[in-house]
Amino acid sequence: MSSLGRRQAGRVAERLAHPGVSPALPIPVRPPVEIVHSPLGRARETAEATAAAMAAPDAFAAPVPIRPDPGLLEIGQGEWEGLRRDEIERRWSDVLATWRRRPLEAWAPGGENLSQVQVRVRGALERAIAALVAAGPAVPMASGDRSPVAGYQTKQADQPWSVVVGHDGVFKILLLTLFDLPLERFWMWSFDLCGLTVIELRAGRPILRAVNLTEHLAPLLDAASQEATEQRQRSGAL
Repeated sequence: MSSLGRRQAGRVAERLAHPGVSPALPIPVRPPVEIVHSPLGRARETAEATAAAMAAPDAFAAPVPIRPDPGLLEIGQGEWEGLRRDEIERRWSDVLATWRRRPLEAWAPGGENLSQVQVRVRGALERAIAALVAAGPAVPMASGDRSPVAGYQTKQADQPWSVVVGHDGVFKILLLTLFDLPLERFWMWSFDLCGLTVIELRAGRPILRAVNLTEHLAPLLDAASQEATEQRQRSGAL
């Protein structure tokens, strides 16, 4: 992880450790059940920073378990891994163009297709949800009859919640899976590095409470944008 990446991770960690600070996040003001993360180093570091911030005396002052889950690994890019974007565009221009327009019809040679990724993402989701169910609500929950309209809800401050740390491509598929949308809609979502998305599960139904919140990153956005652009140019991000 770059130095900028560590600063971004620190800011999202502090935001999650103090969810009640205005503007309050739509999550319970209690420690999460767990922090689940992709085994890749940058995700692990972000998870560790979040756990450390939550354990601080001015936050939850309680340890939070960290669990790696291989189902959250970023999409495998096969022969494209480690290549610059201009080389990929030169050698696989037709494949790349199709991937960008019709992602179910083309993908990186030797890499994962979206259906394969969805299988492992679904497994990771099932494990995370099972952990929430096992934790159980600290107070009785209504069975889904609460109003889904913001501003008309009874706060459920004691309900269990979890943090998931992963990657843009995997989060695209995670949301498509949760909301039962076709994989053809892969490009409909966009996630900034260390942005926050909040999904509530109510009576088994997912509700999107917030997507890609980035106000906690505001002091870093100019630097982050420049470094991200340079990194994509070096790595060949697609």
